[in-house]
Amino acid sequence: MFGIIRPCRHRMSEGMAASWLAHLCGLCLALRDSHGQFARVATNYDGLVISVLTEAQTAPDDSRRRKAGPCPLRGMRTAPVAMGEGARLAATVSLVLASAKVRDHVEDADGAFARRPVAAAARNVARRWDRAGTRGGDDLGFDTAVLLDAVGRQAAVEAAAGPGTSLLTVTEPTETATAAAFAHTAVLAGRPANQAPLEEAGRLFGRLAHLLDAVEDLAEDTRTGAWNPLVATGTALPEARRLCDDALHGIRLALKDVEFANSASGRLAHVLLVHELGRSVDRAFGTGSCAHHAPGTGGAEASNPYQGSPYGPGPGQSPYAPGGPGQNPYAPGPGNPYAPGGPGGPGGFPPPPEPPRRRGLLAGCLVYTGLCCTCQVCCREHDDAWSGQRRESWCSKCGDCCDCCDGCDCCECCECCECCDCG
Repeated sequence: MFGIIRPCRHRMSEGMAASWLAHLCGLCLALRDSHGQFARVATNYDGLVISVLTEAQTAPDDSRRRKAGPCPLRGMRTAPVAMGEGARLAATVSLVLASAKVRDHVEDADGAFARRPVAAAARNVARRWDRAGTRGGDDLGFDTAVLLDAVGRQAAVEAAAGPGTSLLTVTEPTETATAAAFAHTAVLAGRPANQAPLEEAGRLFGRLAHLLDAVEDLAEDTRTGAWNPLVATGTALPEARRLCDDALHGIRLALKDVEFANSASGRLAHVLLVHELGRSVDRAFGTGSCAHHAPGTGGAEASNPYQGSPYGPGPGQSPYAPGGPGQNPYAPGPGNPYAPGGPGGPGGFPPPPEPPRRRGLLAGCLVYTGLCCTCQVCCREHDDAWSGQRRESWCSKCGDCCDCCDGCDCCECCECCECCDCG
């Protein structure tokens, strides 16, 4: 898995988290069905945004979900997964961009790619993925030549960049590729009016992806002497942060002009592209903290996640805090339709599937082995192999935040109400 949008399940209602997972699994299975088992390594967290955007622009339809079989990454549970043109477009784009990433590793001779046999095999895989992506794009009416051209121009743009070159000149090919992918979701959904704002959102998303990748790789690239756009253009981190914040603001404005026909998927798209993307920026620049950890497990910020917040608990802060003058309208309680488990599920999302019955000793041991082999026991929340209850990862109990939880502040404003001032 790779990508800049890595939402924390503690910030999502169960219904929204299940919908996000349905799109992630749908992307993975679309890669398998269209391009073979090995293509599933191209599954990434950012690619599923294309599937979410496509579904958000189409009327709700239960036929866009199917039940997938047990998978080790789901703790050997079945689950509903997204299917249709959105998942196929996400698979096509992910495959073409993954082939470009493989080719880039070969050209840079990174790690094992410096060995000739590995490099030759990687080039062969990249060529196959290019052809498969082109076939998939033709089936959907999407011209993958836009992506391939952008990837081909990137090396020349980087070679020409130097001190004083605008950082946006370097990010332009990535912006063009993501803009084309975002805009085509409107074509698939039959909503031409959404094409222009989605193209703008995609362009800015591509800019963010490129910039955040450069920021996260800066220390390692400096150590190894690898090419980095910030170093090559002489751009300081404060200027890179300004460009990221401008892109976030632009995405927020562009999404306001998009007409969503599916309110639940529209809220998920908003959460991913506005709130979670903002947290990705904070995480890359080291300005985020994880709020769901228990006090004392993540430094000063984690021990007091509400410090400095007008909505934190305590006198003079939130009117909905325990002991405050008001009552939280979204607190659990009988008859509250907005509380978790309320009628219809929070935010209009379908309720999550019923938990399975307990497994026997042998079946549980087999599932536990799969959880260990896929690193779920130590690295992410998972279902207990025997009881099916949600369990924290081992890493969540240590001082360092897991990647999936960095920078979260448990914003719930977009899941079940209209109070969000940005959407």
